[in-house]
Amino acid sequence: MPINIPKQLPAGELLKEEKIFVMDEERATEQDIRPLNILILNLMPEKEKTELQLLRLLGNTPLQVNVTFLNTATYASKNVSQTHLETFYTTFEYVKQRRFDGMIITGAPIEHMQFEDVVYWKELEEIMEWTKTNVTSVLHICWGAQAALYHHYGIDKYELPKKCSGIFAHAISDQTVNLARGFNDVFFAPHSRYTAVSIEEIENHPDLTLLSVSEDAGAFIVISNDEKHIMVTGHLEYDAHTLAEEYERDLQKGLDIDMPENYFPKDDPTREPMNTWRSHTHLLFSNWLNYYVYQETPYIWN
Repeated sequence: MPINIPKQLPAGELLKEEKIFVMDEERATEQDIRPLNILILNLMPEKEKTELQLLRLLGNTPLQVNVTFLNTATYASKNVSQTHLETFYTTFEYVKQRRFDGMIITGAPIEHMQFEDVVYWKELEEIMEWTKTNVTSVLHICWGAQAALYHHYGIDKYELPKKCSGIFAHAISDQTVNLARGFNDVFFAPHSRYTAVSIEEIENHPDLTLLSVSEDAGAFIVISNDEKHIMVTGHLEYDAHTLAEEYERDLQKGLDIDMPENYFPKDDPTREPMNTWRSHTHLLFSNWLNYYVYQETPYIWN
């Protein structure tokens, strides 16, 4: 089934080139079907890249999906045109009376800051509180996962000695959990962050389950026991070249940064990196949409 997006969204043409089944809003209104309504709070600076990455995954399932993009009212992004935001995004004020089947809260490159020092933190706290009653399931990514662990469960992040960047092996603690259906015993995923969360604090929290961990990258997938919140500390949604682009950006800034680990063939940054995590990315998103959104959300919200 298709993903429904605004007719002129730039990602639409790229998705069609990749043979992702895309349907614009006009055609979608002609179908007698109850689609899933997914809200995406996009906190990443290069919003169009993140849109494409997430829509590619949401569109590769048997479910019809309507997407609403959300940006912060208390902070104006500097890396996307105001026209793009005004055309394709809305703010919390205009959706807070609605209910959504699922929500994605992305990462943001602000890990060095304390949560309370982030300009839009109070707005984000309001949104996260609202999800408790107005969203069936929330998928939190990277900094968004750390923000959720802090706000909902009181688990703070801590600084790493150096940036965790690269492709790392992960294991699943319980293969019977629906989110891990189809996962290999060992799978790979990208990480790109300067902070981490405590495995011990997660394991000792009565409301959380640590589903996946990496010996090198630490806690990876955390699920609340009520299955309301799924927190992924890495970036399974990344394209093959995203880490390379980030590495080049950091070098241009003059940062003392290590090459992403296990990423470039033979650690040669002139060689094309390969996507070794794509299948598990699709599994994670399809399992989330099926078992935690579609199977749980009411057909008609009261």
